[in-house]
Amino acid sequence: MNLPLRLPRPRVRRPWRLAAETSALLIAVVVAFPLYWMVLSAFKPAGEIESSEPRPWTLAPTLDSFRRVFGQQEFGRYFLNSLFVAGTVVVVSALIAFLAATAVTRFRFRFRTTLLIMFLVAQMVPVEALTIPLFFLMRDAGQLNTLGSLILPHIAFSLPFAIWMLRGFVKAVPEALEEAAYMDGASRSRFLWQILFPLVFPGLVATSVFSFISTWNDFLFAKSFIISDTSQSTLPMALLVFYKPDDPDWGGVMAGSTVMTIPVLVFFVLVQRRLVSGLGGAVKD
Repeated sequence: MNLPLRLPRPRVRRPWRLAAETSALLIAVVVAFPLYWMVLSAFKPAGEIESSEPRPWTLAPTLDSFRRVFGQQEFGRYFLNSLFVAGTVVVVSALIAFLAATAVTRFRFRFRTTLLIMFLVAQMVPVEALTIPLFFLMRDAGQLNTLGSLILPHIAFSLPFAIWMLRGFVKAVPEALEEAAYMDGASRSRFLWQILFPLVFPGLVATSVFSFISTWNDFLFAKSFIISDTSQSTLPMALLVFYKPDDPDWGGVMAGSTVMTIPVLVFFVLVQRRLVSGLGGAVKD
């Protein structure tokens, strides 16, 4: 006896899911549009950029703006300075945050809770309110017009968020694993670097992305602390070469901004898998 075949029912999307997907798509378009306009303006000729009727496309793309950017004499030095500052901040802040998060999670000491609260309070203070005190501090320390004046403040501002976020990853590692390692003869340093460090590495990647982006795009500290020695400037300062109040070169500004965005995108693509797992672990905690 032949049984009737049952065809699979067509999958019908629920209205709330369709609305959520549509909203997410609209938000993505709104967020991505400034980036699209920046890249588009970098390839537009000067006449279209200065036109009173801007269009969201161009029929005559050109590389003149990029030639002016790469033709700038100190552009390569600015790029290397930004890369050195951002890389140093990422590595140093990640190592310090890892050790500090381990200390506040695994050890019990006086004022431990107060210290954790101070990490949160530090995040509430706006950077602009501390720029002038930091300027006098760097001047007294003899760090003005040096890359150290950019590295030290960014490390200080990256640490509270990194420590608080990594605390959840360290706490998620069971203490039984640590005890088993000690019973097998592992020292504290070996457990720290060979067992605990790989387990919290996704969290380190997540915090490193935020510290890298904030340092790479920094303009406030670079403008405030690098006064006379332009050889110590970073990429955001290079954009000032193309911006003149009486005759701004918007094509050069947009081309320079596009070039600045590429390292951030490359860094994000390289660590995206670790970043997703790191953010997932943070939410889970």
